[in-house]
Amino acid sequence: MIMHAGIKLRHLRAFAAIADEGNLSAVARMQGITQPALSRTLAELEDLLGTPLFRRENRRLILTQQGTLFRRHVHQALQLLDAGAAALRPGTMAGIVRVGILPTAATRLFPRVALRLREVAPETLLQIETGPHTYLVRLLRDGQIDLMIGRMPDAGEMAGLAFQHLYEEPVVLVARAGHPLADQPPATLLRQVPVVMPPETAIIRRPVNEYLAGLNMIGLRPAFETAALAIGRGILADSDAVWFISRGVVGAELERGDLIQIPTGVGYLSGAVGLTHRQSGPPVPGLQLLMQLAQDGARDQA
Repeated sequence: MIMHAGIKLRHLRAFAAIADEGNLSAVARMQGITQPALSRTLAELEDLLGTPLFRRENRRLILTQQGTLFRRHVHQALQLLDAGAAALRPGTMAGIVRVGILPTAATRLFPRVALRLREVAPETLLQIETGPHTYLVRLLRDGQIDLMIGRMPDAGEMAGLAFQHLYEEPVVLVARAGHPLADQPPATLLRQVPVVMPPETAIIRRPVNEYLAGLNMIGLRPAFETAALAIGRGILADSDAVWFISRGVVGAELERGDLIQIPTGVGYLSGAVGLTHRQSGPPVPGLQLLMQLAQDGARDQA
């Protein structure tokens, strides 16, 4: 047996709550127990595992490397146990998770994550919102969604929110296969064809604007603005237009050869993709499992 037989469910639930909150007194209040009792539970778990799970910094508990690794598995195990209990009561709902998906994660990463959640927690209902970055951040702040998956918000938007990095993703310049000017330098090409840009509300618009400024094309007026795959793909298929878009949106089209990537010659057209959630609030059944599956999916996609 790998796990010590003395480890109980109460140890795991206490550890998960402390890892989420980072504060013993807050968790003790939520669980209706004394702080010394909670401290003893944590100490018992660390003794049974034979390793420290937290280090203390001021008044907060910070996960050690071992604690971070253990947390990943504990959250998934607890969600699976809850889902298993719910499966014994047909017709009951283990939980509802409301998630906002930005275009960069909508076509490849998230569908796989959603299907995996359905496999391991079929009683969990996933409610999905899509829309521009500013809209989804507002829903997250207002408590209308529990999680946003996509580009990292700007620093000025992060008050009260937390971000977990999944991977770096480039913004690419794409065109239809067989584009007659595909071999031209970007500055030449962009002056001769219609340009499709991400909307002003998209988080990737700023680095695109900076790239154009570097080409002395600050005044370039786009022909269209969209981050929607169906629209952008349709415009490119029937014209010589080119499109600045996150690679994740058009990854399948590039792999099939329907679209081609035009080299931009710079490396800064990229950004972090990850999970944005509120720093505090009541626990949402199924949320930690969804986040763990997203992390697993991102590793498989890399």
